[in-house]
Amino acid sequence: MLVKVLAAEGNCGTDAAGASTFGSATVVRLVNSGTTNRLVTIIDEVGGSTTIGSFTLVGSEVAFVEKKSTEAIFAANASVKGSKVAYAN
Repeated sequence: MLVKVLAAEGNCGTDAAGASTFGSATVVRLVNSGTTNRLVTIIDEVGGSTTIGSFTLVGSEVAFVEKKSTEAIFAANASVKGSKVAYAN
């Protein structure tokens, strides 16, 4: 898979109010920089109350999340970092 990085990496917020769209990204690369498994949650908008989905990001692992540009992401701990990317197979 080819990945094109479109923005600088930043820490995920840790609640809905601190969630980020990562610059209206439709694909976000997430990495858990710690060794503890962390819950990642996708919500309808920054500060929103509707959960689209969630998953556990294993320590030291990477995941790519495809989402709507208005949907936002937060994690259980700021050790989860994200960046706006594009990808191709």
